[in-house]
Amino acid sequence: MKGADATIFGLARARRAPVASPFARSSPHSNPVNFDEYCQQKAAPPGSSTYYALRQGPATSQPLLTALFALRREFEETVKEVSDPAIGRTKLAWWQNEIAALASGAPSHPVSKALAAHLPDVENESRALQALLAGFEMDLDQARYLDYPNLRRYVQGVGGTFASLVARATAKDAAHASTWSAPLGEALLLAQLVVETGNDARHGRIYIPIDEMQRFNVTAADLINRKYSDAFTGLMRFQTKRARDALHAALAAVPTGERRSQRTLLAQAALALALLDEIERDGYHVLHQRIALTPIRKLWIAWRAR
Repeated sequence: MKGADATIFGLARARRAPVASPFARSSPHSNPVNFDEYCQQKAAPPGSSTYYALRQGPATSQPLLTALFALRREFEETVKEVSDPAIGRTKLAWWQNEIAALASGAPSHPVSKALAAHLPDVENESRALQALLAGFEMDLDQARYLDYPNLRRYVQGVGGTFASLVARATAKDAAHASTWSAPLGEALLLAQLVVETGNDARHGRIYIPIDEMQRFNVTAADLINRKYSDAFTGLMRFQTKRARDALHAALAAVPTGERRSQRTLLAQAALALALLDEIERDGYHVLHQRIALTPIRKLWIAWRAR
């Protein structure tokens, strides 16, 4: 099925001097708002893949999981939905200070307030939140990646870090959760990059390594101009296989004793695999559209994920 769909999907920095909020006057932290409702609207609007994945998590942990997904969305918007990199860096600096304020018990943003209310070890996890923001910062530093090892730094910084945060929120053994959740988060992001290939290219970002594009004789102009060809099909078949193989390997590594508590991540992986299959069946026509699953199919796939 085709249509709009939500995404599937450094080190902590020293605290900086206060930075004025770069957000508009109508922004959520200038008006009273229920922070849990705000996080729900930001992270998981009804019908989105995230909406159904979050519904599979433990009921008592859903407010925290929703807040984490909302924070990721805020970070993503900070670096990807601005036309001026200087504005992106200003917003990024604001978030760095906001995370520091969260750690010290004085958050101002609805998402930060939700995390303060639901995250048990805010001070400890604030380092991971800063690391996640540092991963997204790479989007302001570069729009192309020379090879896969170079791209993997980004995939680890964003996908791996985020999935580790999500896993620790519900894991029975939180201390060792990153060993199996980080690879799963990396695989989820690889799948998301396949889905978003055309949209990212139109916004000046290409996450397919340059050396792989050269190997398949596909240019950046081909992606931007939505040029389909046998060469492009071969390239996307390769990208899809890597993401699918990574997902299967990461799913197999999730400990049996953790699978019930990690149904949100498992649902995300099941949805990602189904979407990759749909893209493959459609002939990898991802340059001019976002291929998506229907809401009822998302519900069924997420519910069955174990």
